[in-house]
Amino acid sequence: MTTTEQAPTADAAAGGDAPLIELRNAGKSYGNIIALKDINLRVGAGQVTGVLGDNGAGKSTLIKIIAGLHKPSEGEVLVDGVPTVFESPKDALNKGIATVYQDLAVVPLMPVWRNFFLGNELRKASFPWSLDINGMRATTITELHKMGIDLPDVDAPIGSLSGGQRQCVAIARAVFFGARVLILDEPTAALGVKQSGMVLRYITAAKEQGFGVIFITHNPHHAHMVGDHFVLLNRGRQKLDCTYDEITLEALTQQMAGGDELEALSHELGRK
Repeated sequence: MTTTEQAPTADAAAGGDAPLIELRNAGKSYGNIIALKDINLRVGAGQVTGVLGDNGAGKSTLIKIIAGLHKPSEGEVLVDGVPTVFESPKDALNKGIATVYQDLAVVPLMPVWRNFFLGNELRKASFPWSLDINGMRATTITELHKMGIDLPDVDAPIGSLSGGQRQCVAIARAVFFGARVLILDEPTAALGVKQSGMVLRYITAAKEQGFGVIFITHNPHHAHMVGDHFVLLNRGRQKLDCTYDEITLEALTQQMAGGDELEALSHELGRK
């Protein structure tokens, strides 16, 4: 079954000003358990939408809905202003929505170029049973350079790269294979300061090239450095929806940390 579409909305017909992807009052329930409720999210071209939340906030469920793995139980998903139902992750990919998960879906012992084309290998026109190794190697180098990534050796096993470098290769791979919207699942969670900075620079580079980015994170400092718009999830509910100009890092950190709950805890522990 293919992606189901309805007539374009007024925004889409008006000249392409509609978000690349949008959730309207989206929710997801598993039986009596409500994982998400009334989520509204917009991702525009050349924008980074930071989705923040602690463990159990609903970030993973949100990713699965946008990536086409799960259908929302309520509300709707719009792509370019058109109400859309994803029947599978392939449907989402065909619409230009790519997810870079924390595990990156790489084979550590394979070279960088082989991981770049993993599952989409190029073959020689004259010998279709033979891989076009030189073509894949050259394309990998070119595409990484477009993202500002300069690796000394694309023949090196990808497992020998730093965590930040592997993240950047995964981002460049998604872009090359047609992504317009990048969903980045906690890309800096297991990285140090220097490697996190590398990933944040490439998120900004993707934004400047016109891609829409959904940056899933529990780190308000990282989100505020690159984000244009912020959504905060708490136990499956949306607790914050604002732009960069509407919130300071301190306020975003306080909201993320629990706001009143943090203040009450500080008072209880005798800290002023």
